[in-house]
Amino acid sequence: MTYLIVTIGYILILAGIIIYKSRGVKNEEDFVVAGRNVPVYLLVGTLVTTWIGSGSLFGTAGLTFQVGFSELWFSLGAWIGILAVYFIAARVRRISQYTLTDILEKRYSPLARLLGTITIIVAYLIIAGYQFKGGGRFLSILTEGGISVEQGTLITFLLIIAFTALAGMVSIVSIDIFNGIIMILAIILAVPFAISGFGGWENVVDTINEVSPNHLSVFEGHEPTWYIGIMLPTLILMLSESSVYQKFSSAKDAKSAKKAVMGMFIGVVGIEFLMCLLAVVGFAIYAHDPRFFMPDGSVNAPMSEEIILRIGFEQLPAFVGSLLFAGGAAIILSTGNTFLMVTSTNLSRDILEKYFIKNASDKTKLIIQRTAIVILGFIAYLIMTQFEEILSMAFISYTMIGAALAPPLLATFFWKRVTKQGGVASILAGMLSVIVIEVLNKTGTVVDLGFMSFPYDSKMVAIPALITSILALVIVSLLTKPTPKEVVDPFFEKGEQDD
Repeated sequence: MTYLIVTIGYILILAGIIIYKSRGVKNEEDFVVAGRNVPVYLLVGTLVTTWIGSGSLFGTAGLTFQVGFSELWFSLGAWIGILAVYFIAARVRRISQYTLTDILEKRYSPLARLLGTITIIVAYLIIAGYQFKGGGRFLSILTEGGISVEQGTLITFLLIIAFTALAGMVSIVSIDIFNGIIMILAIILAVPFAISGFGGWENVVDTINEVSPNHLSVFEGHEPTWYIGIMLPTLILMLSESSVYQKFSSAKDAKSAKKAVMGMFIGVVGIEFLMCLLAVVGFAIYAHDPRFFMPDGSVNAPMSEEIILRIGFEQLPAFVGSLLFAGGAAIILSTGNTFLMVTSTNLSRDILEKYFIKNASDKTKLIIQRTAIVILGFIAYLIMTQFEEILSMAFISYTMIGAALAPPLLATFFWKRVTKQGGVASILAGMLSVIVIEVLNKTGTVVDLGFMSFPYDSKMVAIPALITSILALVIVSLLTKPTPKEVVDPFFEKGEQDD
């Protein structure tokens, strides 16, 4: 009962904050980028909680339960990506566009913007969908089965839709500082209590050595290509994370955007490492629990994704566990809000307002945005029903975004020779390669092409997708006419424009 009271109480507090803040939303700029007046500490909070969502709480935790500390390669990709983003954060804020697709159009063409929009909408709806799925599992555990996973999924869906449609980006940045603090505090407390409850770290190590010694190693148990393939999705996603770029545009100025990135790096590294450690401890705790394993001894993947919440509910003191659940609820809601916000912004601004509803008033634009949130939420819900594991949804969505958008986006800021044709070719190649591979996998196609065979491991899809995208970018750019100087210059520092 303590868990339920604390979690519901916290959600009600967040709802109150959002309702209060929604009164200040007067126009599209307030709704989409929070009036471009977000201070550093709020920006850090919202950036951290955007990244640490159901993908981390369930998908990454499940991967850790399956492979142990080598999961850190998956997280490492994001950490490297954040450091890379640091060098372009100020440029993004200085250009002062609303979305990543604004940047694609400014540097390439309206077609690049449209293709980028389609890629983001499809991939982000998958991400929003697994927030619903994660919320369903969360509520089922919280109520000890009183609410089924299906009912919990529907409740989460309705809450996220309501929160996002009410106040947009204002609602997200207003609550994320609280969410970040709660989640960090909960994880910091959960790790030592879980270890102590199992008899100490030595007992954890002895149990894992008995069952699966490789779980204690970061470097053993896999082929070299596995480490590359497992790291690439988070790396290229972070480099092309549309919600992050949208939040850069919410910063007070370029300097604030750069400071926020470093704060994000510290927060994400700390939380993800502790989550990995907690899931490894969980593997020791549940090493002989039949719920977590199939009859043949392999890991029950969907069940493994619940490991952190199971520890919180079944192994920790009530005050620590309830804090963990409050934090879990917060990041599920926050991440769902963010990804619905970004997709609705892309749909309303990049398609509806651009091609169908031109010269709309501020009031009409807000109505369009809120309607888009509801419609896209329903689509995300339908997509979610086609998947069983959150981790598989994460790999597909991460790779689709990263392979399609990271190469042309980075070329925008670091390669003057890239052309609009090269940018468009790269987006198409990255997006289609993921779709083709996934379709072949879903249809059960069995074929050996020499350099790759099907069915293809979904965890490795980033390798061929990224190679295809980069080749298209470079080859097509070198074969086409250079972009005019006046288009290129705004994306480079003053000293670089004369290179």
